[in-house]
Amino acid sequence: MTERGIQGSAGDGRGAAGDGTRAVRAGLPEPVKHEPTLPGPVFAAHFHLSGEPTGPYTYGRDENPTWTLLERAIGELEAPDTEVETLAFASGMAAISAVLFSQLRSGDVVVMPNDGYQALPLAHEQLRAYGVEVRTAPTGGDAQLDVLEGAKLLWIETPSNPGLDVCDVRRLVAAAHAQGAKVAVDNTLATPLGQRPLELGADFSVASGTKGLTGHGDLLLGYVTGRDAEAMAGVRRWRKIVGAIPGPMEAWLAHRSLATLQLRLDRQVENALAIAEALRTRADVTGLRYPGLPEDPSHKVAAQQMRRFGSVVCFTLASRERAERFLAALHLVEDATSFGGVRSTAERRARWGGDAVPEGFIRFSVGAEDPEDLVADVLRALDETV
Repeated sequence: MTERGIQGSAGDGRGAAGDGTRAVRAGLPEPVKHEPTLPGPVFAAHFHLSGEPTGPYTYGRDENPTWTLLERAIGELEAPDTEVETLAFASGMAAISAVLFSQLRSGDVVVMPNDGYQALPLAHEQLRAYGVEVRTAPTGGDAQLDVLEGAKLLWIETPSNPGLDVCDVRRLVAAAHAQGAKVAVDNTLATPLGQRPLELGADFSVASGTKGLTGHGDLLLGYVTGRDAEAMAGVRRWRKIVGAIPGPMEAWLAHRSLATLQLRLDRQVENALAIAEALRTRADVTGLRYPGLPEDPSHKVAAQQMRRFGSVVCFTLASRERAERFLAALHLVEDATSFGGVRSTAERRARWGGDAVPEGFIRFSVGAEDPEDLVADVLRALDETV
């Protein structure tokens, strides 16, 4: 199966292609007469394999042609014009775990954010049970630098979920590499069109494809992209050992969804900024965060390393009760977890426990509805629940 290159309009290499062109054409195979442009999912546990077991497709836990196309596509988006390897996983946590548990051994030190994804503390517990020292620090202010000495791996989540703090990836990577540590960046919230961690120097870009990458809230997926062949071999081996593989249907749906990534994300970013600008005028809203707002504490750093500021806005209302009334009053926004989908969702994040946020903290995932309708719905719901 050969891959078709993405050319710019002047034929001057794949790097000349715009984000929309790249998203639409990423990972497509060379055209074959009478074959579909994007082949359907390959459902196979085993493949014809006479003689010596050589070649890419032998058994369904190791490789699948549908994964291959998706992995190529994600690699093209994460690191255009760079030789990288991408591995698809059954979920974002499967991808996160693959990097952590393949790269760390008993006695190693890992530095992680203390304000990151809610499930990370579960990984901390397991790492400590295996004899790995886990140090944590906030994302904001590049605070992880203060506990970096002697680390084998630095884990960055920027923007952080749910607080939307941003750290200087280049600065942290330079400090980590200077002492021989590898760096992994959770790129879930930004997506590859919002941020390219490998171009900023990171060794791994890790993400949940469940969120903005696929954008429709109908599949679970994760991936790891890296440029170091030896490190990625360890990640691949971990995937094989634990069997954390995506189904071919999920992989195919994800690849299909990539074609609209630029269209979806640009609309969502526009909408997120509109919501943030409307909320900053409200006296009953505190703690408003969105990296795209010029006055946001993270804006300066975010503008230096992000190409789009993402689809998530967060803010705090006075109490749990007020937040719940606000969510119930919304007409166009679903009360649901996760983020990055075409339909707007919001939730009172403290209901899950584990996040150091106030009881009235709202994580708002802005969708692709008309911005005027969304803003009107949010302002109406706030007015009705004062």
